Amino acid sequence: TRRQRPFIASISSPSKKQANTLLPASPTDERIVMTLFSFSNATVHCEGSSSSSSSSSTNGNSDGTMSTATMDAPASASIGSIGSSSSKDTAGVKAEEPPKPAAKPDSAVKSFLSGGVGGACVVAVGHPFDLVKVRMQTSNLQESTFGVLRKTFAKEGIPGLYRGVTAPLTAVTPVFALSFWGYDMGKRAVKAADRSTTLNPGESYKFTIPQLVVAGGLSAIPTTLAMAPSERIKCLLQVQANEVEKGGKGKYSGMVDCGRAIYKEGGVRSLYRGTVLTLMRDVPGSMAWFGTYELVKKELMHLQGIDPDTGSLSPLAVLAAGGFAGMACWSIAIPPDVLKSRYQTAPEGMYSGLGDVYSHLMKEEGPSALFKGMRPAMIRAFPANAACFLGMEVAREALAFMD
Repeated sequence: TRRQRPFIASISSPSKKQANTLLPASPTDERIVMTLFSFSNATVHCEGSSSSSSSSSTNGNSDGTMSTATMDAPASASIGSIGSSSSKDTAGVKAEEPPKPAAKPDSAVKSFLSGGVGGACVVAVGHPFDLVKVRMQTSNLQESTFGVLRKTFAKEGIPGLYRGVTAPLTAVTPVFALSFWGYDMGKRAVKAADRSTTLNPGESYKFTIPQLVVAGGLSAIPTTLAMAPSERIKCLLQVQANEVEKGGKGKYSGMVDCGRAIYKEGGVRSLYRGTVLTLMRDVPGSMAWFGTYELVKKELMHLQGIDPDTGSLSPLAVLAAGGFAGMACWSIAIPPDVLKSRYQTAPEGMYSGLGDVYSHLMKEEGPSALFKGMRPAMIRAFPANAACFLGMEVAREALAFMD
């Protein structure tokens, strides 16, 4: 028992000094103890080597074990490095922005109401010139535009210049409202028909000038439903005023009486007499009207360095664009407008149709008759349509909350 205690101590302690001190005297026992001591020391060495290879630094204690700090350090460093790399990756990748909502089209109600305001402005500014135009187209007057205007004002005053204004004011206001509403619907139809353009989320559709011209032509279709009857009533009242001026007697007491008489004469068909001619005038005229306005507006914005998507033109520039649009419209619309005026104001049964009106006109007055009234129409076109587009744009700004 006494000799076994140093033996146990030599195994439990790796110190060579302790082993030499406690070695037994027997040579056989000495060899056994030294063999076991060498085995124990080699085992501790192997454990220390494997620990140092699996961690960045090993702290060997006197008993051959590794300290907790040494084992935890690499784990902490490893976790820290993972965290830092993860944060770097997060910082490097931008957070995805939520998709922008699709650009909404303008409110159709806003287009309708703002168009009505524009129509009222057209009548207020252009009716006196329209009166002169119709009188020149339906008679053999050889006077100048301002001569007829001056003569009418001298004999009838301001009320004479606005004779028959109730019919266009009542009808033209909703007609222009329908026109701008139809233009908005036409743009939607053109956009829907375009399969070649792909929009990103939130991006607004960019119309080309040819597309806007087509949309303008489509706008004339709904307006004709309201335009044809009111145009006939207006023309009849203006021609009647011309006959009264010459000493004749008026047939109609006003717009309602005129409409009632026309209906009794031939029903709804009589009210819509000249509808085809109205379409022949308004489809190409509207194409020129809207197309020219958009083109001039675009060029003016380019010249002034204004972004079409975010900026707006000055009132003077809008007046200029609207005026040129009106002149472009009437330069195309005058020939069918002459035929329409003749057909709508002629007695029932005088003409069998459009071809008959044209042949009579060519035979009696020649090709120049197709451009009769061009001067008053062009003089009227600039201020009336300038006022129309300005009134429309102001109304659109005021009604922007409806989008």
